[in-house]
Amino acid sequence: MIDSNGDCRLRDLDLLAALGNLAVQAGRRIEAVRTAGAPAHLKADGSPVTEADRASEAIVLAGLADLCPGIPAASEEAVAAGIVPPAKDRLFLVDPLDGTKEFLAGNGEYAVNIALVVGGRPVLGVVHAPVGGDTWLGLVGAGAWRAAPARDGLAPRSAWQPIHCRPRPAVPTVALSRTHLDPETERAVAALGPTTCLRLGSALKFAVIAEGRADLYLRLGMVREWDIAAGHALLIAAGGTVTAPDGSPLLYGKAEEGFAVNGFRASGAPASD
Repeated sequence: MIDSNGDCRLRDLDLLAALGNLAVQAGRRIEAVRTAGAPAHLKADGSPVTEADRASEAIVLAGLADLCPGIPAASEEAVAAGIVPPAKDRLFLVDPLDGTKEFLAGNGEYAVNIALVVGGRPVLGVVHAPVGGDTWLGLVGAGAWRAAPARDGLAPRSAWQPIHCRPRPAVPTVALSRTHLDPETERAVAALGPTTCLRLGSALKFAVIAEGRADLYLRLGMVREWDIAAGHALLIAAGGTVTAPDGSPLLYGKAEEGFAVNGFRASGAPASD
């Protein structure tokens, strides 16, 4: 469980609920920007950024600073601007708008991701879908839930629906990126044998595995830690696994490597006997 150690005002499920509410607030701001129109600009790495990314990030970072003033945060747009947090055992990883290309395409497959990493391992994750309003929440060792939208933000804890990974069927469903599918990943999926493929944007791929609608998510190309840390925690909390491509543990907080992750494999529950 999360020991506050003076760094955070809340612990465990109370912190999870507070971060869920924060993600909902950011998601509503994203949708307000989308409705008003959000032209894209290119960052130095050629990826797009919009006012929705920046507005969401401002809400999340301000909220984290209030809730957990002793825990630094690494957030996508801030790091791109050269704002790298000091190295600490505890770190928030934030993608304020995961799936900017999906946002610009208007397909609704984007998310707000907030994760807490302790000792290099994700222990808490929130994935919020601004379109539809659903929020997936995971606390490693305690469980995983799906929360429907409510008028005032995140639904109360009593209304959270527990979710679990399903045992892998004979023909598994593989969740694949809609816009970032690379040849190496395609070859790895083909090597699995018969599968059903589900193309989906952003960290929502972790959510469909966590709630038992898919079984695998492979990405052998490079991603950033904030892209997957929240989904990693969610999936572990729901009974799944996330590893490096070779099966070794996937560790986070590597600022010296630009928070890069050189591929991963995410799985639901193993096949039943």
